[in-house]
Amino acid sequence: MQVLEKVQALIARASITPEDGGCLDLIASWLMPLGFSIERMDQGGVSNLWAKRRGSNPQGKIICFAGHTDVVPTGPLEKWTSPPFTPEIRDSYLYGRGAADMKSSLAACVVAIERLLARRAASADSLALLLTSDEEGDAINGTVRVVEALKARGEAIDYCIVGEPTCVDQLGDTVKNGRRGSLSAKLIVKGVQGHVAYPHLVKNPVHLAAPVLAELVAATWDDGNEDFPPTSLQISNAHAGTGAGNVSPGTFELLFNFRFSTASTAEGLQARVHDILDRHGLAYDIHWTLGAKPFLTPRGQLCLALSESITRVTGITPVLATTGGTSDGRFIADICSQVVEFGPTNDSIHKIDERIAIAELEYLAQIYEGTFDRLLT
Repeated sequence: MQVLEKVQALIARASITPEDGGCLDLIASWLMPLGFSIERMDQGGVSNLWAKRRGSNPQGKIICFAGHTDVVPTGPLEKWTSPPFTPEIRDSYLYGRGAADMKSSLAACVVAIERLLARRAASADSLALLLTSDEEGDAINGTVRVVEALKARGEAIDYCIVGEPTCVDQLGDTVKNGRRGSLSAKLIVKGVQGHVAYPHLVKNPVHLAAPVLAELVAATWDDGNEDFPPTSLQISNAHAGTGAGNVSPGTFELLFNFRFSTASTAEGLQARVHDILDRHGLAYDIHWTLGAKPFLTPRGQLCLALSESITRVTGITPVLATTGGTSDGRFIADICSQVVEFGPTNDSIHKIDERIAIAELEYLAQIYEGTFDRLLT
């Protein structure tokens, strides 16, 4: 089976997060004849797989490909030109949920390994795949659990490619060598509820919070650095009131999020927010959630090997970027000092009629194969 056939087989398995739909069993059936040992680490209704082909040197490097089999919900089925889990080729594109995010990357990786091992079956280093069905959802029982298990038994990864769709305009234009951290807060400002006609008897928490919000939004949290843009704060939700027009609310609930660079820390951002709230004399409760720490892979051997392979196949010199949301790379960075993300163009991901150009499939396999070839000894 070539890349196209493998992608079609994966798309045909409905795997809306956290369901796997049998994708991991299928991938395992492709890997076992290549000498991979298969270890399932399923937990809490999530399917996880750690597959490893050991090299001849027990102290050799571990080169890993990481990804996910789960996809986001389809949205209204009637708006799809063809059923989302029935792969269809139209006008040189393959359509189906997961075509770009990220079943094509999974298929291309397997084909890359098949071709590589056909040329050089012996290697001192090990190849591995870390796959989950819990990336698009809560990401609680997926990659993070596999990383915890590997860490507990002292098994580290030397290089890891995460097959997320990173490219913007054409395959090869962007490699993600890091991601910003994500810090969320639920702030409840306390006031005194009452009748709007008697303002002297109420404490309107919206009014009390207004100057605080202005200061939070206007603040410069850091200036970023060579690899990351400045840290940003965005208010995502604000709610107060009983629904009645003549009642001043007793509480004001606010949700906001920091996407922060390595120029800041979660602890430092929290301290500054508390300082602003306390300085304005607010009565409040606040609950913090650290969704991800920022990570950065220096411009070293993995970035070089992947960039050289991309240029050889596509003629493009990729840009290294840290933009976008979070990925499972944030968990893998705990046991791997060099983590990058590379995959197809991302213009259709999570959309109705998700698709990938068929020409990208072969190029993607060649890029992964060339990268593995450069890293293996």
